[in-house]
Amino acid sequence: MTRNMGVLDRSLRAFVIAPVAIAVAFIVGAGSVVGVVLFVVAGIALATGATGVCPMYTLLGISTRLRGLHRVGHGIRHGHA
Repeated sequence: MTRNMGVLDRSLRAFVIAPVAIAVAFIVGAGSVVGVVLFVVAGIALATGATGVCPMYTLLGISTRLRGLHRVGHGIRHGHA
């Protein structure tokens, strides 16, 4: 699948939304229905943040990824510095 999430979007999901959802799940009770739902939300946020692909964005035709500005390679060509 084609990546459709930008760096900020991915970072917010992985480093803000998922940890907050996990913390709140433990506060309300990990075994409660709300706790389980929050763990699922955290898992989805981590998975989409790690892969850079959001299936809902694909369905809605949304992309937060900047095209044409991403770097390819690391700047060193065939061992020449």
